[in-house]
Amino acid sequence: MRRRILELIHAGEMSSGAVAEVIRSEFAISQPAVSQHLKVLRDNGFATVRTEGTRRLYSLDAAPLREVDRWLDTFRRNWTPHLDALATEISRGKRHRASASPRSDKENIS
Repeated sequence: MRRRILELIHAGEMSSGAVAEVIRSEFAISQPAVSQHLKVLRDNGFATVRTEGTRRLYSLDAAPLREVDRWLDTFRRNWTPHLDALATEISRGKRHRASASPRSDKENIS
């Protein structure tokens, strides 16, 4: 649910009411519950909020996500060769299945 909120506010500023409307419809939770999730995101640095009149406008603070991405980069270096090898094996399997497929009826008759 918090990831979905981050997706929503990634596109630009969004009022807490608009966020709550989307999240309530998708996850069937109350407006106070949505507000609590927004607070957690704000308190942990993933979202910023500014007040405009009576509205609270939320937007994404991408800095913590960039930090997570840098941390994950360490693991990507290990994953990439394995994923490349997996892609190669999948391709080999497809080629093998294609070459081992049964002959057509015309070929079996002759």
